[in-house]
Amino acid sequence: MIDLTIKIFPICAVLFSAFACFFPTTLNGLSFLIVPLLGFIMLCMGATLSVTDFIQAIKRPRAVVIGICLQFIVMPLLACGIGKLLALPQAQYVGLVMVGTVAGGTASNVIAYLAKGDVALSITMTACSTIAGILLTPLLSSLYLGATIEVPILEMFESIVYMVALPVGLGLLINRLFRARQVLLNQIAPVASVIGIVFVIGIIVSLNVEHLRNCGILVFCAVILHNLCGILSGYGLARICKCDQRTAATIAVEVGMQNSGLASALSTQFFGIASALPGAIFSIWHNLSGALFATFARKRLVK
Repeated sequence: MIDLTIKIFPICAVLFSAFACFFPTTLNGLSFLIVPLLGFIMLCMGATLSVTDFIQAIKRPRAVVIGICLQFIVMPLLACGIGKLLALPQAQYVGLVMVGTVAGGTASNVIAYLAKGDVALSITMTACSTIAGILLTPLLSSLYLGATIEVPILEMFESIVYMVALPVGLGLLINRLFRARQVLLNQIAPVASVIGIVFVIGIIVSLNVEHLRNCGILVFCAVILHNLCGILSGYGLARICKCDQRTAATIAVEVGMQNSGLASALSTQFFGIASALPGAIFSIWHNLSGALFATFARKRLVK
């Protein structure tokens, strides 16, 4: 069921985005749902995790540290460089940098599984980067955007606590209380997350129809470059750090696939709806590229 969900997610996202483009008035009054939906998605993520996943970080510190360092160093740098190289409009540049400063996305765990990567490592990295991002996302966004736009660090930190830390913590509690139903939780939570993120994408697209017409192609190019460079550099740098192919493939997926839903929610809240467009596009694209990378990595690892 999870495999099917990740395969049909891009199709659902594209179809719902097309609907939002042609009938924007049906969704553009729902912008108030973006932040609550993100909280719901993070709750679903937390429900698939356990305290054991965090303990695993102690047992494999080297791989986890390499992955998290690449996550919060490579992706913000790439976002900043690509945004300037393509001369993105300010709002979309801000949105792309926000995508680069957030933690790894929940879909990375499924892609790691499809790629025959180290799923336990992927889950551990997602959990640890999510916690690290509570502090690092506001700091990094201020570092890279401070000269471009005012970044309210404390307010952003507070929002991330409410949108990420509390829902994930509640999800962990649900996982703990319903441990006997963990298999069912692991089936339901990803599907519920997909439904949530599809709605977030649709709402953001409906509010950005004019921006899509004016700079849509440019934003698409920036997002594709950012994601592909993230995956390739994640794999290459992990191999340089003497990680085996399976670990390197896992790190590549984790580095390249961002929590773009969080980036969209933060962009909407602090920088305006136009800056949420890169995050919405990234949400669609990184699942397509992730599936392609998974196919390539799976064949390579089988050999």
